[in-house]
Amino acid sequence: MSDDKEKVEAAAVTSVGAGVGGYGGATVGVLELAATQGNVTGLSASVAIGVGAAAGALAFFFGYKLYRRIKDGKA
Repeated sequence: MSDDKEKVEAAAVTSVGAGVGGYGGATVGVLELAATQGNVTGLSASVAIGVGAAAGALAFFFGYKLYRRIKDGKA
């Protein structure tokens, strides 16, 4: 039961991280489109959004794992 709870918590944290990263990536993508006058396509903006989402998910996931290690005294 405890293992299932940890998996659900990790999935939730990763989802939040992906959302936050996606918003950051969207901001970068929109600024990239606005700053360059037609040199950037929607594809590169989409890539920026995807990379932001992936980076956010990984950062939140590993941050959560580090938090759990410190909280459990295994650090």
